[in-house]
Amino acid sequence: MSYSWERIKNILIKEFIQVLRNPRLRLLLFLPPLFQTLVFGYAVTSDVRNISIALYDLDNTPASRELVRDFTYSKYFTVKKVIYTDREEKDLIDHAEVNAVLNIERGFGRALVAGRTAPVQLIIDGTDSNTAAIILNYAGQVIEEYSMRTAPLELKKFPQLDLRPRVWFNENLESRNFYIPGVIALIVTLITLLLSSLSIVREKEIGTIEQLIVSPIRPAELILGKLLPFVLISLFEVILVTVVAVFWFNIPLRGSLLLLFGATLVYVLTTLGVGLFISTIAKTQQEAMMSVFLFIFPAMLLSGFVYPIANMPVWVQYITYLNPLRYFLVILRGIFLKGTGINILWPPLLVLLVLGLSILYLSSLRFKKTLG
Repeated sequence: MSYSWERIKNILIKEFIQVLRNPRLRLLLFLPPLFQTLVFGYAVTSDVRNISIALYDLDNTPASRELVRDFTYSKYFTVKKVIYTDREEKDLIDHAEVNAVLNIERGFGRALVAGRTAPVQLIIDGTDSNTAAIILNYAGQVIEEYSMRTAPLELKKFPQLDLRPRVWFNENLESRNFYIPGVIALIVTLITLLLSSLSIVREKEIGTIEQLIVSPIRPAELILGKLLPFVLISLFEVILVTVVAVFWFNIPLRGSLLLLFGATLVYVLTTLGVGLFISTIAKTQQEAMMSVFLFIFPAMLLSGFVYPIANMPVWVQYITYLNPLRYFLVILRGIFLKGTGINILWPPLLVLLVLGLSILYLSSLRFKKTLG
């Protein structure tokens, strides 16, 4: 069966005109990606900085003041208040005015001079368990450095472990380096799903789908003409977000741009297929939009974008193997942070290709049946 590329071109031009002639839709296509990238770059972070603490120094000796100074000038902590009573300590934690209170008990200085264990208490607001664990880790680092510096000389003559940690791919452990490549996946998913699902439904609502059915345009040509503009738009979105990520947030792009675009094209097969399927079951644009959001939130939660897949129940982990977004995130983070090539990324690419072709093929069959 031969296809008329002239008819496909006419459908493609019509679709571009229909999408871009609406000023609101143009804004939705280009402003939200920039906004989401900036939000994830600045606001969505698992790094904990400027932890507010209160200091409660009951010892008030040179040794305790030195520990207070270590916390005060630490890059992790911000001393919000110095307190003098147990009641103040309780009120600050109860009202969430500080994340932690450093309580240095009486006898701290004497214990250090005598070579005994010195009493120090750190009271942490454990409402947010993740933040509390990080605070505990940071405080442990400060206290460990203090202990090593102030330990009596006779305790320092024994060999010490020389731990020299080395972090690969994200040397400064910046969470934005982890999240922003995922923004590309979310934007491509949302844009292509919305545009492809609304495109056909819009034709149904305004009554032009009947004209397309009786025209000499074949269903396959109609599908190509309808979906190709969204492929090009998704590639433009990838370029836009990548430019912001690399030149504004200094996210490393260590891999191949060509591989990045190729992987995006493969992934778009799945989202366009799902969008095409939604367009066959939705009767109005509102139904299509609701269906898109019902799909995208579980896909995001089961992709590893926010929560590690390894921490999920085993039966849920098996479900994630059917989620195309999971594989696309692995590919994106591999390209951006690790600089891995196709020799490493071919397994997720192959799975993504199989899923994409299968979803698009099945959706096309249903679309043709709907037209018939």
